[in-house]
Amino acid sequence: MAQANSLKSIFYALGANFVISIAKFAAAFYTGSGAMLAEAVHSAADCSNQGLLLLGFKQAKKPPNKEHPLGHGKEVYFWSFIVAIMLFSVGGMFSIYEGMHKLNSDQPLSSPYIAIGVLVFAILAEGASLWGCILEINKVRGDRSLWRWFRESRQSELLVVFGEDLAAQLGLVFALSAIILTMVTGNPIYDAIGSIGIGVLLVVIAILIAREVKDLLVGQGVDPLIEQQMRQSLTEHPHVVQLYNLLTLQLGPDVMVAVKVQMNDELSARQMINQINAIEAQFKQQYPQVAWLFFEPDCNN
Repeated sequence: MAQANSLKSIFYALGANFVISIAKFAAAFYTGSGAMLAEAVHSAADCSNQGLLLLGFKQAKKPPNKEHPLGHGKEVYFWSFIVAIMLFSVGGMFSIYEGMHKLNSDQPLSSPYIAIGVLVFAILAEGASLWGCILEINKVRGDRSLWRWFRESRQSELLVVFGEDLAAQLGLVFALSAIILTMVTGNPIYDAIGSIGIGVLLVVIAILIAREVKDLLVGQGVDPLIEQQMRQSLTEHPHVVQLYNLLTLQLGPDVMVAVKVQMNDELSARQMINQINAIEAQFKQQYPQVAWLFFEPDCNN
C-alpha cells in the first residue's frame, strides 16, 4: 500500500491558513463582522495547530533510549490530541462566545463586500488545501469511504489536517451565508448566528478528532487493510504452514509486530532459523514501517 505524505498536507494547510488569517483579521476589523472574526481566530488557531503537528513529527523521530525502548513515535499522537483541544476551545468556544455576544448587537456591517471578497478567496485557498489533503488520503484509503478511512486511519496528523480543512471549508460557507443574509435583510442577527454555527461545527469536529486520537494514545494496531496484507504475506510464504497469531501496535510512524506461526517441520533447527531470518528480512522490506518484529515458531501438538 502506498504511503500518504502527511508532512506535505501540513505545509499546504499552514501556508493557506497563514495567508487567510491575515486577510480575515483585516476584513473583520474593517467590517465589524462577528462571523468574520470567528473565522479569523479559527484560521490563526489552525496555524498554531499545524506548528504543533510539526513539533510532534520532530519529537517522534527521537531515537529509542533506556526510558523509552520503543521510541517516541506516540509524541505525534499527544500533540494531535492537544490540537483537538485547541480546536475545541480556541476555535469552537470562542466562536460561540462571539456569536452570543453579537446576538444583542444592532451594529450593522460596514463594507460587507470586502468581507465577501475575502471569504471567496479563503474558500478557494482552503479548497486547494483540502484537495491536496484528500489526494494524500486517497493514496491509502483504497475503496473505503472517507468516513471509514477517518475511523480506521492510524495517521493522526493526517486526521487532524483533514478535520481542520473540512471544518474550515464548511465554516467559510457558514460565514459567507451569514454575511449575505445580513446584507439582504439588514438584520445583524444572521451574522451572530453564523458565528455560533461555526463554533458548533468546530466543537463537533474537534470531538470526533479527539476520539480517534485518544484510541491511538491508548494503543491500536495497524490499519486493518495493512494488517490484512500482512496476514496474507505470511500465510503465503512456502515455509509457513499456519499463522497462529499476528499482533501489531502502531507507535506513531513506527510499528511493532509479534508473530506466532507453525513452520515446516521438515526443516532442521538451523534451516528453520535461517528461514525465520529470511521471512523477517522480507517482511521488513515489504513493510518498512515495522521497527520491531518478534517471530515465534510453534506447533499444534
